[in-house]
Amino acid sequence: MAELVDLLIRGGTVVDGTGAPRRTADVAVRGGVIVEVGRVEAEAAEVIDADGLLVTPGFVDVHTHYDGQVTWDPLLTPSVWHGVTTAIMGNCGIGFAPVRPERRGWLVSLMESVEDIPAEALHAGIHWQWESFPEYLDALGALPRAIDVGAQIPHGPLRTYVMDERGADNEPATDADIAAMAALVEEAIRVGALGFSTNRLPAHTAPDGRPLPGTYATVDELLGIGRGMARGGGGVVEVVSSGAMNQVDDGFRADVDWATRLSRESGVPVTICLSQIDGNADHWRAVLAWIADANRAGGRLNAQVAGRPLGILIGLGTKQQYTGRPAYDEIADLPVRERAQAMADPERRRRILDTPNAGIGIGRFIEAMADRAFPLDDPPDYEPPPEASVAARAAREGRPVAEVFYDVYLENGGERLVLFTLGGYANRNSDHIVEMLRDEHAVLGLADGGAHCALICDASSYTTVLSQLVRDRTRGARLELETAVRAMTGGPADLYGLADRGVLAPGRKADCNVIDFDRLGVRLPEVVHDLPAGARRIVQRAEGYVATVVGGEVIQRDGADTGARPGRVVRRGA
Repeated sequence: MAELVDLLIRGGTVVDGTGAPRRTADVAVRGGVIVEVGRVEAEAAEVIDADGLLVTPGFVDVHTHYDGQVTWDPLLTPSVWHGVTTAIMGNCGIGFAPVRPERRGWLVSLMESVEDIPAEALHAGIHWQWESFPEYLDALGALPRAIDVGAQIPHGPLRTYVMDERGADNEPATDADIAAMAALVEEAIRVGALGFSTNRLPAHTAPDGRPLPGTYATVDELLGIGRGMARGGGGVVEVVSSGAMNQVDDGFRADVDWATRLSRESGVPVTICLSQIDGNADHWRAVLAWIADANRAGGRLNAQVAGRPLGILIGLGTKQQYTGRPAYDEIADLPVRERAQAMADPERRRRILDTPNAGIGIGRFIEAMADRAFPLDDPPDYEPPPEASVAARAAREGRPVAEVFYDVYLENGGERLVLFTLGGYANRNSDHIVEMLRDEHAVLGLADGGAHCALICDASSYTTVLSQLVRDRTRGARLELETAVRAMTGGPADLYGLADRGVLAPGRKADCNVIDFDRLGVRLPEVVHDLPAGARRIVQRAEGYVATVVGGEVIQRDGADTGARPGRVVRRGA
C-alpha cells in the first residue's frame, strides 16, 4: 500500500472480534474505514504505536438506557470510558418514543420507576422535539456525539401511544390495536430502528404499581408486531423474561416458545436477557439448551448475559438500611463526610442501631442477607469470595451484623461502598458467567448504561470482563481473550445486523480500542451529582484504554476526551 492513510495503528496484538486467534498486525484506516490489517507499508497522517498493546474492535453495547441522556450528553459517560463505541437504547420495553405530548411525564415516571433514572434529571435534560419514532431518530441525529447510538422501539411507549389508558392498564389488545402497533413498528424499522423491545417481568412497575405496559401482552400481539417488523425489513426483538423472577418453566420456557414461533414466522432474531437466579442456580443451562434447540429448528434466538453479578451498591452515598430511623433522618441531608462524622458520635450510633428496622425499601432485607454484601476495596473485586462478606466478617469478629455494616459505611470518610448481590452470584463465583459467554448463542449484555443511576455502574463490566475474568481470574477457569472480545464486538454486531462494525477487517468501520492489557482495570465507583438538575449517579472510570477510535477518529486518549465528535445515529439498513 503506497497511498497515505489517515491512521495507522502499528504493531499491536490484534484480536479481531471473530473469535480467531490473536496475531501481531498493523491496522490501517482511511476515510473512517479499515483498509488493511496485516503488515502495512504506508505513510500515515497519524500513527499509534501499539507495540505491546491489545487492539480490538470497539465494543458494541446492546443493552443501555441512554434514551434520555443521549439528548444532552455527547459522550455517553461512563460507557465511553470503557471502550464502548456503539450503544443501543430502547431496551426492556421502556423509552421515550412514540409519545403524545400529554404522555411525556408518564414515560418519564416509567423510566424513573423501572430504571432508577431521576425524573428531575430527565425533565431538566430532555428537550422534547418529537412525537413519532422517526422524529425521535431525527432529533438524535441532529446532535453532536462521540460514539454511535442506535435505538429500538419499546413496547411500553408503543402500547400507550396506541391504546392510551387501556394500554397502560395492560388490557388485551384488539385486532385493530395490534394492527396499529404493527404499522408503527414497521414505520420505525423502515426509518432505522434496530428492533423492538418488550418486558414480561411483573416486578417492573409504574409508580402507581401497575406492571409495565406490555407485560401481559398475548402471543397474538407479539406475533403481530413481529410481522410488522418483518414488513419493515427486520430488526431484533429484545425480551426481559418473567423467568427472571425464578419462574423458569412458566417464564423462560413460555418466552422461548413464543420467541421461537415469532422468529421462525417473521425471520427476525430474538435476544433474551439471561442471568443466574439464586433460587435456581443452574436454570441458565436449561434456557441455553432450549435456545439451541430452537435454533436447530429454524429459529434465531440469542441470550444476552451479564458480565458480573447483578447487584446494587449500598452505602451512605447511595442507599442503606437507616432511612426512616429518626436518629439517622436528623442528619440524612448532610454531605456524606459530615454525615459520617455525625454517625461516629457514640450516642448517635447507639440511637441508630437501637432503632428497629424501619422496613423502608432495601433496608428491609440488607442485614438479614449480609452474606450477599461485599465491601469494595481498591481495586474492586467483582468475584469476591464468601469470606469477604459482611456476614463472614461479623462471624470472625464475634459481632452483630448490624454493627459491622455500620462500621463499614463509615470507612473512607463515609464513602465506602458495598456490593450487595441480588442475582447472578448464587454459587459465590463467576463460573456460570464464563460458561455462558463461551456459548455460541450468547453475547455480553445487561450492562444497563445510564440506568439505576444511584445504585449501580455496570456499564464498566466490559472492562471487568477483560481484566478480571480473562486476565486475573484465579477462582476458576479464565475466559479466553478471543471469546470475550467476540462476545462484546463481533457477536452483538452480527446479532443486530450491523455488518459494518464489530470486526477488525478491511471494509469495516474503523471503530477500535487500543488497550494496555497489563494495566487495564476499573477504578472504585464514585457518587457524583453531574446529571441535569444536579441529580445523583454512580460513575466508574477505567485505566488502560490508550485510545478509543470511532470512524477513524480518536475520541479518547488515556481516558480523556479529545473533543472529536464523529458519532452518529446508526440506522438499520443504512
